[in-house]
Amino acid sequence: MGVPARAAILASAVVLADCAVGPRFARPAPPAAVAYTTRENAPDLTPGHGEPPQHLAIGQAIPAQWWGLFHSPALDGLLRKALADNPTLAAARATLAQAQQAVLAARGGYYPQLDIGATAERQKGPAFALGLLGMLPGTHGLATFNLYSLGPTLSYAPEVFGLTRRGVEAQRAGAELERDQLAAAYLTITGNSVEEAVSLARLRLEIEALTQIVSDDGRNLALVQRKFDVGRAPRTDVLAAQTQLANDRALLPPLRQQQAAAEDALAILVGEAPGQWMPPAFTLADFHLPGELPLSLPSTLARQRPDILAAEQQVHVRSAEVGIATARMYPRIVLSASIATAALRPQTLFDSSSGVWALLGGVTAPVFHGGALRAQRRGAVAALKASLALYRQTVLNAFGQVTNTLRALGNDAELAAAEHQALDAARASLRLQRVSYAAGRSDVLQLLDAERGFQQARLGYARATAQRYADSARLLVALGGGWWNNAGLCAEGCAAGAANE
Repeated sequence: MGVPARAAILASAVVLADCAVGPRFARPAPPAAVAYTTRENAPDLTPGHGEPPQHLAIGQAIPAQWWGLFHSPALDGLLRKALADNPTLAAARATLAQAQQAVLAARGGYYPQLDIGATAERQKGPAFALGLLGMLPGTHGLATFNLYSLGPTLSYAPEVFGLTRRGVEAQRAGAELERDQLAAAYLTITGNSVEEAVSLARLRLEIEALTQIVSDDGRNLALVQRKFDVGRAPRTDVLAAQTQLANDRALLPPLRQQQAAAEDALAILVGEAPGQWMPPAFTLADFHLPGELPLSLPSTLARQRPDILAAEQQVHVRSAEVGIATARMYPRIVLSASIATAALRPQTLFDSSSGVWALLGGVTAPVFHGGALRAQRRGAVAALKASLALYRQTVLNAFGQVTNTLRALGNDAELAAAEHQALDAARASLRLQRVSYAAGRSDVLQLLDAERGFQQARLGYARATAQRYADSARLLVALGGGWWNNAGLCAEGCAAGAANE
């Protein structure tokens, strides 16, 4: 073959080596929506009546430690322990490390593979062949002999149709998916921890208020019983007071069970066995309502929420798998070379006359596989379409979650204002009843009823306040929780996260 022909073949190989069949992945376009709610449905977070207002800071960055917006040292300590000791986070980190090593392993296919081997064989063969090799000169017929060989073997599969490249692409996208799963675990653990802490504070206040209500019910029953004993009250009043006391007492066990469940949930979140660790004694006074709530733009949300990013990387994996299935339908070239020494006796292995070498070039082209290769490609294309649909659904779910939480915050503010007004009215009523009772213008039953009403109003206000805290945390979690600003998570590998801001 002449030099021009060899040059043409080499040029063709270079061109083909830059060819990767199958679709080229492109990130899905961000959603066209510019707002989460219409102007008519925009939430009003300024409730009035002495309630702290909140404002939505559109486009403001979300801090990595988003729970710091509640200004609670006890909460900060709880989250530090959860992030350090939670087993789910540890498992996610290890899974990410495994996926990153799989990328490195797949990239090894770009390079020649060099191995060294040694063999020792006992054979029986034609002696004249050994004579031709200079091993047993002058020997005829069959001979039994030992054959020793030692040397390296080099093999290489040129990247002609992109099989290795698409495999590396799939592994890299899988590693980024695991990175996003780690971020999702981080977000879930921090969100659940804050929610359980707020729930504990609410339950503690509810139990305190309900305990006081039960105490008032007991005093009320004792007074009605004394009136009944002297004939000044009917039996129905006693039964009504007993019923009220029993009904209010029945409300305490479920609250205590909820409190125990929240304590156990927090123990698990921080990596401790329930019953062996107790969370801080949170109260609502430990939390400060964030005055400004960062609100990411819809187009930004699709680039920062871990579940959306994970769905995007799943699309990337499926796209690369289509390329892999396509490349398997094309020929595959394998080149190999070996240099070795072969001898009948070990002591002569390194003689100058013992060297042997071999060069091999092979092409394997699929011809008939019973339709399996085409079916595999069609299946990969179907999986890609499914992942695209799931990506769109994930984006819709994310938008729905943010929208619902924004509306909930508006309703929370309105409810908190109404409950605050009810609490003020109940407090004023109790104050007047105490003055009236001291002046002898009302009896003690009216005073107890006012005290009970005050505790119920206090209970309602505590629930409304805690709901504002909880929904504020839910909004920050729904927006992604600023995980991309967390240096610890980015150290695990968040190349895409740097572009999310």
